[in-house]
Amino acid sequence: MTPFTSLLSIDKLSARPAFVQLSDQLVNLIRTGTLSVGQRIPGTRQMAGLLAINRQTVVAGYDEAIAQGWLETRPGSGTFVAGHLPDVQPQLLAIDKRETGIQQNGPIDQDPSRQPGYTFVLRPYLARPILINSGRLHLDDGFPDIRLAPLAELGRAYRSYFRWGNPQQHFGYGDPKGHPLLREQLSSYLNETRGLHTTSDNVLITRGSIMGLHLVSQVLLQAGDVVITGETTWAGATMNFLNAGARVLTVPVDAYGMDVDALAAIAEKMLIRLVSVTPHHHYPTTVTLRSDRRIRLLQLAEQYGFAILEDDYDYDFHYLSRPILPLASADQQGMVVYIGSLTKSVAPAFRIGYVVAPTALIDELARLRRIIDRQGDPMLEFAIGQLFKTGDLKRHFRKALRIYHTRRDHFCKLLNTELANVIKFSKPDGGMAVWALFDPAIDMEKLGKRASQRGLDLANGLMHNPPGQLLNGTRLGFASSTEAELDQSVALLKKIL
Repeated sequence: MTPFTSLLSIDKLSARPAFVQLSDQLVNLIRTGTLSVGQRIPGTRQMAGLLAINRQTVVAGYDEAIAQGWLETRPGSGTFVAGHLPDVQPQLLAIDKRETGIQQNGPIDQDPSRQPGYTFVLRPYLARPILINSGRLHLDDGFPDIRLAPLAELGRAYRSYFRWGNPQQHFGYGDPKGHPLLREQLSSYLNETRGLHTTSDNVLITRGSIMGLHLVSQVLLQAGDVVITGETTWAGATMNFLNAGARVLTVPVDAYGMDVDALAAIAEKMLIRLVSVTPHHHYPTTVTLRSDRRIRLLQLAEQYGFAILEDDYDYDFHYLSRPILPLASADQQGMVVYIGSLTKSVAPAFRIGYVVAPTALIDELARLRRIIDRQGDPMLEFAIGQLFKTGDLKRHFRKALRIYHTRRDHFCKLLNTELANVIKFSKPDGGMAVWALFDPAIDMEKLGKRASQRGLDLANGLMHNPPGQLLNGTRLGFASSTEAELDQSVALLKKIL
């Protein structure tokens, strides 16, 4: 006899109806082979007595299982497990498998909610810390101060979306390249501030620069293609190159940026498909690529036919006179793919990035984007486009630039007066973080853990180490903290050290 009283249990306090609980549990017993094909189920009166529930509840539960095809009634005989189902061999309990010596492919106590029954390939290069704002003291990777973001203006721009145009048009499917207003305004802004020569057709709006990197990597790279990056570089970019099957090689980065002579030496020996650079403020060291090297890099791209991926992640924040114009502004042959983002300029939650390139590439990127993310967020894109149009976003950039400039000077002064004996750094010309090299005697991993325990978020910098090297350095972000918060953070770091 099947012990239904131990196999079935109705929770009368549950919000889930009792008849549904009964039906689901019977179906599960059939799925696992505990109840076999053609097996008779107790009558409704008997089952009601066994489970101490109303007979009508049992009738409803049986009817539900019958409707789903798991049970069937035979006139004059009762209710049975449906005969058309495949016969399932019952699974032994884990303890029985150990005692009987049955061999398994997977773990004995495998939890299907954690581990699937099938295999898939793990990609170790995708392992990267996930940054989440904790609200504590922090010397972060170089993020904006969200408290400065033009949120009231953004709210007004959002509301205007609901009063704009034809509802059937702007609440339906849109252009995978992005909202036309934002593309138009962004093209104008980039031409004005960065010396680019674009129209809206040269702009693809993405959800942050990381999406642009992914799309470009998938379109431009094939398995085995050679990609060149700096010896220190952004892990997010490298992940995308590796994921596309590329072979990633590095060249040194010094006080003047990427060593283009080393790049030329590689180009003479092998075919290079793409060179990835952050020339304005190299990530992570913040150095600026010198003018002669910029010219040489463009010449090499034209000579050897490789694409240049220029990630200009914090162009709007430069503190020494006017910023140096991007490589894309001097590109005469269409060799540069220019990527940027508003997440570092305004707030990370504003998932607005962009790719600027010749229209042929933009069209192909948009076609690929359709199978990943049919379109972006039209409401957010429209609102940001409105902030560009009204000048609110430009005013925000000017305001933030002044504040971050002051915070940079204050922070660098603190490092010189409080931590000069353990940290070496150069005051950055721009950006939102300082690249700091710590005394070799300091264990950066332990330092990061101790800082976290004391309430200070501080990256240990291990992700910036080239293979086989220990830089003992990390980025110390200053832009997202007030001067008072920077005082507290440096005092706490000094105490920990």
